[in-house]
Amino acid sequence: MKKLVRNLSRLFLIVGLILSAKASFAQTVPVGMPVLDNYVRRAQLLGLVDSSSSFMIRPIYPTEAFGIKYGFDLDSSVVDMDLSAVHRNFGKDNKGKFLMLPAVLKTQYNSTYAFGVNDGAFIPNRGMQAILSPGIYAEFGNFSLQFQPEILLAQNKDYQGFPIEHQATILFYYEYMNRIDMPERFGDKGYNQIYGGQSSLRYNFKDVSVGVSTENLWWGPGRRTSLLMSNNAPGFFHFTANTRKPIQTKIGSFEGQFIGGFLNSSGFLPPLSDYSIQQNPVYIPKPENSKRYLSGLVLTYQPKWVPGLFLGYGSVSHLYRKDISALGDLIPIFSGRKGPENVIDPIRDKRQQFSSGFFRWLSPEGHFEFYGEYGTRDNNRRLSDFMIEPESGRAFTFGFSHLMSLKKPGHYFQISSEMTQTGQTIREDIRDLKTWYIHDHVKDGYTHKGQVLGAGNGPGSNVIFVEFAWVNKMNRLGFQMERIVYNNDFYYFRYEASKDWRNKYVDLVPSLVGDWKVGDFLLSGKMQYVNTLNYKWFLENQPDQYFVPGYDRKNFVAQIGVAYLFR
Repeated sequence: MKKLVRNLSRLFLIVGLILSAKASFAQTVPVGMPVLDNYVRRAQLLGLVDSSSSFMIRPIYPTEAFGIKYGFDLDSSVVDMDLSAVHRNFGKDNKGKFLMLPAVLKTQYNSTYAFGVNDGAFIPNRGMQAILSPGIYAEFGNFSLQFQPEILLAQNKDYQGFPIEHQATILFYYEYMNRIDMPERFGDKGYNQIYGGQSSLRYNFKDVSVGVSTENLWWGPGRRTSLLMSNNAPGFFHFTANTRKPIQTKIGSFEGQFIGGFLNSSGFLPPLSDYSIQQNPVYIPKPENSKRYLSGLVLTYQPKWVPGLFLGYGSVSHLYRKDISALGDLIPIFSGRKGPENVIDPIRDKRQQFSSGFFRWLSPEGHFEFYGEYGTRDNNRRLSDFMIEPESGRAFTFGFSHLMSLKKPGHYFQISSEMTQTGQTIREDIRDLKTWYIHDHVKDGYTHKGQVLGAGNGPGSNVIFVEFAWVNKMNRLGFQMERIVYNNDFYYFRYEASKDWRNKYVDLVPSLVGDWKVGDFLLSGKMQYVNTLNYKWFLENQPDQYFVPGYDRKNFVAQIGVAYLFR
């Protein structure tokens, strides 16, 4: 493994030396950045920035993609290099550039139990937690350094998770917990960590960049959910070769990214891991050496004959580093060993693989977008098998967003909605535990540091979301409603025989959201009331009463994000 890392590092260095120099900014708008991450996509719907960028490979490079001089200064109101006290030119002929990136503080509070997705380095936590992320950006010639670590401080208070009274269900539950690293709680005391955050070291040449990074990635068109790559977990260390803006050709424009990254386990046990049934422990320990390698490839295409339409494909493959033995283990385009699933293939079966096709249709004139993503749980299915049973192992996301002009110029009413399903519909798949993000061989599942890399609500979950908001420039005030069905596959795996719908584990979540720019501050806030029905699928039946309330719980969640833009 060390030899592989060393060889790849040499490759990046060689590429950097043979390409000619041409300076250009390469700082990004990080995935999940308060205010800016939402605003830049909304600005594209309004026709304020170039509509040729697909927004299906993030983070976005505003300087290259939209011609903005400084990537975080989207409205050109902050940075003036001649007058700035912190931003500087340096080196011969002042060709080097140094910028102070926005200093970011994010906080989250959960009153009763853990709740939250797409929140990066935040952990499942009751109580307060905060992420502080200062940063700098430096550039000289073709080389750029973005250093933006994340410091996490979490109270990590104890809370009631999977109930011990749920004894008849524990064995079923551990059929999933033994196939994924997804603890309810990260230890029994305060949790403090320092991550690489949104940092990168790159060599940039025209529209292409190669280097190493710990940035959060987002692949696919979803605004709320990505099946393959999202900011639900902390960023992981990876090599990357990617475009920074659409590459124009005679048949349209292309964007792409290839990564090779390294995933780690959480180091914590799932709930009730010491429980035994008839002297048989329910928990099966994960491999001692649980470090994993992930390779991924994503491509998008915008046909020149259909303005506003973007098509894309993404594929990821990951396995334990000790199992790497062939080129197909390192590069996803060589890992699709086709064949029937019921035929044992030792090489194929040690890899956990996902792929998806997606689209986005954008109309700046109508201030409207419609998008979708369809994913499959493996890369090994033959076309004939897929045509016969396309719903096997599938997951999908569909959504839209529309901005309607109000009487006052520059003011809009935004309505957005998105639906995601990773729960399966074929009973045989459910019985065989062919659920998204868990795996028979890669016992840590599709996770990094104990959190799923894709859809944040976890394996087998189904979500529908709607938002109504008033927006003006970077400012937004809105109301959201979300319905989350947790691990529907587990519900059918455990309760299908009883056909008791009362055991479904469902959250109903109304939210108030707001983004606001005040001087050099970007403020973002969310208040959520989480109404949980049948928490952890728990229901205590009574023989003389059918409509028995389940274990229903309430949770108040508050999130506040602040970014300060240095002048």
